Amino acid sequence: FPVTISSDLELQQMYAEEKINFQIACLIRKAREEAKLSQEQLAKLIGTQQSIISRLEDSDYEGHSLSILQRIAHALHRKLEINMPTTGHHQVSAA
Repeated sequence: FPVTISSDLELQQMYAEEKINFQIACLIRKAREEAKLSQEQLAKLIGTQQSIISRLEDSDYEGHSLSILQRIAHALHRKLEINMPTTGHHQVSAA
């Protein structure tokens, strides 16, 4: 059945989320490949299964957790940084 996007803002938010998922997947894969590790080797280093690494490297995956990203960064001798720049949109207060 058809998907209805209620507003341009909703579409922008969906795009932003997809972009973040894609970027995270690419960062994990690139860092792993630069370390010359297979998915299975990285999985063993962080105490998980190869299928989890495969899922994390899939741009459609939405379940990235901070703890697993930290474990991957540590295993690959990387520094995990999170950035929250301003968007230029007006501030909305919770009522």
